[in-house]
Amino acid sequence: MPKTTKVKKKVVKSKKKIVSKPKKIAAKDISKPLVKISKNYMPKETEKYMCEKHKVFFRIKLTEWKKELIKANNEALYNGSMDDNNISADIVDQASSYIDKNVEMKAINRQIKLISEIDKALMRIREDTYGYCLDTAEPIGLKRLMARPVAKYTIAAQEKHEKDEKVHADD
Repeated sequence: MPKTTKVKKKVVKSKKKIVSKPKKIAAKDISKPLVKISKNYMPKETEKYMCEKHKVFFRIKLTEWKKELIKANNEALYNGSMDDNNISADIVDQASSYIDKNVEMKAINRQIKLISEIDKALMRIREDTYGYCLDTAEPIGLKRLMARPVAKYTIAAQEKHEKDEKVHADD
């Protein structure tokens, strides 16, 4: 007959959870009123560069662009997975399908990188550095930001970066 042993149970006192007090809102957060803009608002050169209206406009523009990219990526991935069931015996059809999937995956990867750039631009808006060149701290310009909302550099600084990349790529 097997031996039975008594197991002593240890009583562990539960520690009380410390509830943190709500953080105080900084004075600068209270002083900034929420700026509302109309749906057809366009930043103007006559307004102060990167005023609150500009920031709200670009925040909305970047957020909507990000949502569109995520939706397109999800649809592409879903539709791409549906095509996996069509395995053809013809080697030419298989090769063509492989190339199509490869091109589609490269496009999705580019869009994922773009989503990352959008997130960085949104972070720069929160940090009040959006719209200014990361190299020179000069204004990038409204026209350039309208064309490329994730722009980090002035045109001159961007050309310099591209030239440097080309020089290093040739090494």
